[in-house]
Amino acid sequence: MGREEQIEEREVLDSIFPEEITDVSDTSYRISITLDPPENDVEETEQPVLILQVTYPADYPDVAPDLDLSAPPNAPKHPRLDVQEDRERLLEALQPTIEENMGMAMVFTLVSTLKESAELLMAERVNAVHALKEMEAAKAEEEENRKFQGTAVTRETFLEWLAKFKQEMEDEERRQREEKEAEEKKARGKGPAKEEKKLTGKELWERGLAGKGDYDEDYEDAMPPVEKMKIAA
Repeated sequence: MGREEQIEEREVLDSIFPEEITDVSDTSYRISITLDPPENDVEETEQPVLILQVTYPADYPDVAPDLDLSAPPNAPKHPRLDVQEDRERLLEALQPTIEENMGMAMVFTLVSTLKESAELLMAERVNAVHALKEMEAAKAEEEENRKFQGTAVTRETFLEWLAKFKQEMEDEERRQREEKEAEEKKARGKGPAKEEKKLTGKELWERGLAGKGDYDEDYEDAMPPVEKMKIAA
């Protein structure tokens, strides 16, 4: 009865995957699965392809089929999926589906689950790339903003600033006081300047310094009037 169910399932799969299925033997075949890359992936690459090889044990579907996973020959390495490295993880993701469908034809369900798991894995990696870029951008922005931010004020930093401010004020007051004292001392050393005594007209005349109109008015008043002078005979 197991073999009849295997043949029947194989015929159904032929109608579902007419271009993707290839026989290896009477009880083994390969199915090519083309994956859809994430829509938010900035990498422009070809769609990755998985090759699922299915081999029926004699008691299938009462036991699990033998499964193997590979990439097409000479396929370029995809940046979001490495079949060689991800093989065990993807096959492990099929175990719950196998257990749920034991006793029934399950290959189509396994293909759907495998496709979904692989696409989810690629989406996680794309999201991780975006998250890393956002984190780096946020870090760069934080560093840039830090240039325009002052130091956070705490009790300790405030007291430290206050002590420094008081010391600077005391130093400034002492400097101004010393400058003022130095200026006053310098002024006392010079003493008041002597005022130049103004000469009278007579003194200017006697010194031969008098010019026309340079003598003092007091001296003019002191001279005797001409009309009062007597000429001696």
